[in-house]
This record gives sequence, C-alpha cells and structure tokens, in this order.
Amino acid sequence: MNRPASPQPGDDGLRVVVVGATGNVGTSVVQACADSPAVASVLGIARRAPDWSPAKTAWETADIEPDGPDLVPLFAGADAVIHLAWKFQPTHDPAQTWQTNVLGSVRVFEAVAAAGVPVLVHASSVGAYSPGPKDTAVDESWPTHGWPQAAYTREKAYLERVLDAFEQSHADVRIVRMRPAFLFKRTSASEQRRIFGGRLLPGRLVRPGLIPAVPDLAGLRFQALHTDDAAAAYLAAVTRDVRGPFNLAADPPIDAEALAGLLQARRLSLPTAPVRAALAAAWRLHLVPASPDLFDAVLRLPLMDASRARTELGWQPRHTALQAVEAFLTGLREGAGMSTAPLAA
Repeated sequence: MNRPASPQPGDDGLRVVVVGATGNVGTSVVQACADSPAVASVLGIARRAPDWSPAKTAWETADIEPDGPDLVPLFAGADAVIHLAWKFQPTHDPAQTWQTNVLGSVRVFEAVAAAGVPVLVHASSVGAYSPGPKDTAVDESWPTHGWPQAAYTREKAYLERVLDAFEQSHADVRIVRMRPAFLFKRTSASEQRRIFGGRLLPGRLVRPGLIPAVPDLAGLRFQALHTDDAAAAYLAAVTRDVRGPFNLAADPPIDAEALAGLLQARRLSLPTAPVRAALAAAWRLHLVPASPDLFDAVLRLPLMDASRARTELGWQPRHTALQAVEAFLTGLREGAGMSTAPLAA
C-alpha cells in the first residue's frame, strides 16, 4: 500500500489546525507551532476565544460535539490537524463526557477526511493502555484496552479502536497517535486543581515542609512529562514522515519516595482500600471531582518506553519528570494560569 508522505511546506510553510487549543496541552502546542519556522500559520479552535495572541495564530470558536458546527470548512486547506480537545468533567455523568470525547472526536476524524487534510495527530494517552508492569517499561505494542471502569481510560481506549478502523478506510491520511504520560507545567496548575482536586485542595499550602507525609500505596508509580516537551513531539509528528503510536515520557518514574523528596515530607505506608474508600465517599458527596475509578486506573497503568519517539521523532525531553511535577507544584502554590478559559487562574 502506498502511504502518504509528510506534507511539504510551501514558500510560507505549513498550515496547522489545533483543536482544543486553549488547555494545558493546546497552549503549549500552539506556542511550539508559532515558534517553528516550518509553520506558516496556526488556527486554534476552542469553545471560547482566549485573550492570548501568539504569533501566526488565528482563533475560531467551535464545539466539536455532535450538535456543533460543521468542522470541514475550518479544516479546509490545512496541512495537518492536531486533535487535543477533551472534557474531563463531569465524572458523575459519563454520558456527557462521551458526547465530547468520543462522538466529538469521531466528528473531528471525519472532518479531516472530508476536508482532505493529509495529516492527523491525535492525543491518545498512557490511559489507553491495559494494566501493566511498574518495574519495567512497555512499548507501543502493549494492549490498549484501558481500565474499563474509568470513563477517561475507557474513552481513550475506544478511540484507539475508532482510529484502527479509520486508518483502514482512509489510507490517504497519515495518522499519528501520541500516548503521553501525565502532563504538567506551571501554568496548568489552576486548571488541574479544578479538574482533579477541587476547591478543597489547599494549593497555597502545597509547599515543602508543610505537608507532613506522602501516602505510599501499592501501585503508586507513574510517569510525568513537561507539557512543553510533549508539544515538541507533537510538532515533530507534523513535520516528520512518521505514523502510528508514540509513547512520551520523561525519567525518572514518580513514586512516593520522589514525591516525598519534592515536598520534604516522609513516606507513610498505607493500605489502598481505606484510601480508595475515603476518595469514593468524597466523590459521592461531590467534595472532589476525581472519581475513585480513575484512582484505580492510575495504580494499574504501565510504565512506558519512549525509545521510538526519541529515535523516529528525534525527540528528547528538556525537563526531567521531577522538574515537570515541581513546575506544577510551584504553579499550584502561586495559583498560576494563563489568559485562556481552561487555564484561568
């Protein structure tokens, strides 16, 4: 089968559309594209226009959900579409997140094909992976069935199957699936606090020396990546003739010992069951937005081997995983954000 090549920039460079351009990942991807001499223009698509004007960037307001506007005119003439739009809440109504995350993503994929866009870069996730090891790293061939109880992982895994079928019927589209670890930067702190911790998380008190202990739970070992480093990989996926899935993660893996070091706290070994029960009770009372099912998924996620991204994308993270988490913790204490609706401080 003849496969499509990477788009070649014309005299002015590539035209890139970023869907979901104002959140944690979107703002970094838009900035990376705006800074790249290979990119002539960026069209950022979001539900609400931001008070932020990076170079070479224009904005369109649109919702990707089934009752949203036709996306084909927005994609017409683009050399690549980077799809990042995602809704994490409400976790108490998974049918609502399904409308955006699954049905909305299907609309994006179909519009890419209808508009004749040659490259689609899709934001998958480590959450798409089936439960796996914590003492060794898996490559992109690890099964992507997610953790079925959690809406986030279930939706990410389902879209992997959608793209499997889409690739078979649209050989003229070069499809790249990014599977990043947990993404952090300073200016994402306010958004991530609202999404996962809620208003009861004492952001200004999350500073070294003030938190006495970090819970040490079985399975609490995960990977992190600075969002700007993820954005560099997304840009490389547009400009290089690559396809398929790419794991994105920085070293070292984060565990209770690493978190305790960042917070100058001690480790406190705890059984998982009572911690989950407390989280479940708080979630049912709407005291915290993160569901206990997502907690279960995090404890089961595999560690990822990012060798393929380093080799084929020429990618190397500039920040360690510890630096990414530290940037987030700094932003949490400062109430940091950006002048976009999702990242508002």
